Amino acid sequence: MNYKIIQNKNIWLTVSGLLFVVAVVALFFWGLKFGIDFTGGSQLEVEFLGNRPEVKAVEEKLADLNLGSLTVQPVEEKGMILKFQDSTKEKRDETMKKLGELSGGANKLEEARYDSVGPSIGAELKRRAVLAIFWVLLAIVIYISIAFNKISKPIASWKYGLSALIAMFHDVIITIGVFAILGKFFGIEINTPFVAAVLTVLGYSVHDTIVVFDRIRENLPRSDDDFAGTVNTSLNQTLIRSLNTSLTVLLTLIAVIIFGGASIRTFALALTVGIFIGTYSSIFVASPLLVLWEKVGRGK
Repeated sequence: MNYKIIQNKNIWLTVSGLLFVVAVVALFFWGLKFGIDFTGGSQLEVEFLGNRPEVKAVEEKLADLNLGSLTVQPVEEKGMILKFQDSTKEKRDETMKKLGELSGGANKLEEARYDSVGPSIGAELKRRAVLAIFWVLLAIVIYISIAFNKISKPIASWKYGLSALIAMFHDVIITIGVFAILGKFFGIEINTPFVAAVLTVLGYSVHDTIVVFDRIRENLPRSDDDFAGTVNTSLNQTLIRSLNTSLTVLLTLIAVIIFGGASIRTFALALTVGIFIGTYSSIFVASPLLVLWEKVGRGK
């Protein structure tokens, strides 16, 4: 079956445009809810000499301390890392006391490490995160332009790179916008693993896009259709592969979100949103943009 994807490009691009606007509005009015990696706070690593309590039990025990943005991560068999925004010595001592009560006594608990992250370090992490995303986007555009440099008709090779860049920028903004909404209504914070997830989404998105672009490159010399028809045929030839690949990844990530620990849940959620949007953009955004470039070049 030959689906009319390009013929309905206005629908897909309108949907993408609306999602993009919603994401930008959410970011403008609500912004992101940053965790201690970006705002500063404390990281306390402890080791339980007896049985290590469950993460939920620790969270409930420390709830009345109002530590702010508490995350609890088990480490190896006996260890546990706690991250929270309050960095005062009093809160640290109270936390150790509560954990001692939970473990059956202070003598059954050892403090392995304590670090305090200042706001200045958090600001530096934000700057580096933005720079990392920028350089990745630039490198990908340059790579695609070089990879498709032998294509000059009906559109220049650099337009393939620019179309991929627009699609990736679309993926990043919508993914970040979703987390602005989740932060506002569900209190979900972002830390450095979120940045890693966004960079992974960029790589996944461009991989899917290049698969489609490569099929277009193969079909152009031997196709009797116009450019729009050739692009549509190429999309149909790669559609099932793209959907199957993305679906298997998404099912795995959903399992991680449901059954995984709290420390990895945000990372998996960011990947889930980003890969879903990235799959959509590689099919319904990047390729339709190529057709628009070609129409503009013909003056239509």
